[in-house]
Amino acid sequence: MDAIAAETRKGHSPALPDEAPLEMPVQSLRDPSQARSRHVHLPSAPRRMALRRLLVIGGAVLLTAAAAKEMYKVLTADTLTVLAAVVLLLFVALFAWIALAFTSAVCGFVSLLVGGDRRLGISQDGPVPTLSVRTALLMPTYNESTARVMAGLHAIYDSLAATGQLAWFHLFILSDTTDPDIWIAEEAAFLALRARTGGDDRVFYRHRRFNTERKAGNIGDWVRHFGGAYSQMLILDADSVMSGDAIVRLAAAMTAHPDVGLIQTLPIIVNGTSLFARMQQFAGRVYGPLIAHGIAWWHGAEGNYWGHNAMIRTAAFASQAGLPTLRGRKPFGGHILSHDFVEAALLRRGGWAVHMVPALTGSYEESPPSLSDLAVRDRRWCQGNLQHAAVLAGRGLHWVSRLHLLMGIGSYITAPLWLMFLAASILISVQARFVRPDYFPAGRSLFPVWPVIDPIRAMWVFGGTMAVLLAPKLLSYLALLVRPEERRGCGGSVRALISLLVETLIAGLIAPVAMLTQSGHVCAILLGRDAGWQPQRRDDGAVPFDQVVRLYWRDTLLGLLLGGTAWLVSPFLALWMLPVILGLALAIPLAAITAASGPGAAFRHLGLLRIPEEVRPPATLANSNALYQELKAAEAVEEGALARLVRDPLLAEAHSRMLPPPRKRGQDPIDVPLLVAVARIEEADTAITAWSAMNREERVAVLGNAQALGRLLLLGAATESDVR
Repeated sequence: MDAIAAETRKGHSPALPDEAPLEMPVQSLRDPSQARSRHVHLPSAPRRMALRRLLVIGGAVLLTAAAAKEMYKVLTADTLTVLAAVVLLLFVALFAWIALAFTSAVCGFVSLLVGGDRRLGISQDGPVPTLSVRTALLMPTYNESTARVMAGLHAIYDSLAATGQLAWFHLFILSDTTDPDIWIAEEAAFLALRARTGGDDRVFYRHRRFNTERKAGNIGDWVRHFGGAYSQMLILDADSVMSGDAIVRLAAAMTAHPDVGLIQTLPIIVNGTSLFARMQQFAGRVYGPLIAHGIAWWHGAEGNYWGHNAMIRTAAFASQAGLPTLRGRKPFGGHILSHDFVEAALLRRGGWAVHMVPALTGSYEESPPSLSDLAVRDRRWCQGNLQHAAVLAGRGLHWVSRLHLLMGIGSYITAPLWLMFLAASILISVQARFVRPDYFPAGRSLFPVWPVIDPIRAMWVFGGTMAVLLAPKLLSYLALLVRPEERRGCGGSVRALISLLVETLIAGLIAPVAMLTQSGHVCAILLGRDAGWQPQRRDDGAVPFDQVVRLYWRDTLLGLLLGGTAWLVSPFLALWMLPVILGLALAIPLAAITAASGPGAAFRHLGLLRIPEEVRPPATLANSNALYQELKAAEAVEEGALARLVRDPLLAEAHSRMLPPPRKRGQDPIDVPLLVAVARIEEADTAITAWSAMNREERVAVLGNAQALGRLLLLGAATESDVR
């Protein structure tokens, strides 16, 4: 209330600056005239990129060929059966996937050992650069915790102020929120943020009534209305925190390199409390830098975009990244969900460089706190990545951009491929155990054809495959040992090694469950089921045990059946499949234990799964966490939308000023939910009665119309206990 009053006394500062429109045309994937990537020299591109890519991709091809040859020898002595051929093809596809990750990781390891990739001249050393162009920080939000959003923005604001370069930045909260209570809470928190920071001339808020095209549409809408006033924009997520130093260095690097269209940082996962979240943040902190340095080394100026914590040249984005609507029905058609990969590909097609700068610190994010929360996010990402199949053939895309899209598809397609490989391998064992072989398939012959599966060679192939799969983790640990500060932040060499083993063990048990979940997602999408758009939990991962049972009883049953069947076929088969059997059979306790904060706290107390950012939190991150705890306590006792507006006339007045112009008769579509809501208001005796009769869409419609809201507020007061 005091913050809103203070903001009101300042003279009704507008929630948005003056518009500065920037055209953002929709791009065509079929028009060859828009393709420039093959004909533009990029001064910021590293040297000898062809050799780098030959080493990584060529090395992966050679590894895969060698593994395929050995697997062929495992499956047959003289001939290849149909079932064995299926196993071989699946093995080659899956091994190629991990072989590319291995060769990239090896290059990342070497890059780290020689000092890392100082891309675009960005360094943590030296004075903070002096800026000369304005940058917009965009925070898209959708039904998120207002405490989290505002704490992060406040911390970023303070950090920018500490650099002395705050004058060059404007912060925008771009709300696509559809919950009326959260919408009003956002506005109150925005006014409070302005009052606390004094940033009424550089902190802005905009709410969209219709969240067309989701996050991509939210950003695109801002570009078309305000992008002309800003040379650069930094895209954030609701859980993003970035230091002012990192932001200023990104802005200066983009100004210094006119060919660069996008610079992606490596966000570090932080603030995990559940065991699952702590595993993810440890893996991201220890393995992430090596992986990121590897891909940056061979991606060069054809890097990728992960959707947040990235600096973008506004004019380049506007001219090249207007996303087309894909042909066909959902889930493959319609608006592009995983927009970031496509936007990076379109930027590169337009002749702009896309870089990753893994050496820059000060970029942070959070992760889902449980396996079930990860599944919710993965369902949406799965649909978005499978949509990329329609983008792969786009005219003029750089071949590395196509590889990014293909790898995005592969990150989900590999799950059902692993499942098929597992099933085919079991069938081969069943065939060997129960089906009588045909020793003379070609008729009379002097010598029979013996069906042979070489168990010794099979063991070597399995061991080699596991070595290629796990080698990046070992290399990451070795790279950690030569970085003393980070090694100490992870608990020292011994605790870091134990943490690595714990993470590998639990992740290995969870992997079969994730495989089934992702396979189910792929099947659901192929059957035409749309993922929708759900906000994700970011704090507590605790799930009621009965809900865990409902989610994972099928996995448990499958694991028990698989184990019993494998034992009946052969004890050796059961032993070979033991990691899969155990992971599935223990799905329920694994999901419950890893989602709880108690085990996570226990590991932290032991100094395990620790990261440097929790031992010595950077100033910006510590400030954000402290602000979050303060704001979260206030958020827990907030009233509903109607109760707040009735009790706080200043907030109601500020809300009305933030609304867009009313509908233009004969031009804008008729707002049916608004008409229904107005009818409910006319029939009601009190505001409580009218509000209670409305659904969420009708409530949002009323809040978005000053006249209808005014009529509702005139009906009478509402209390927190009355409004539902």
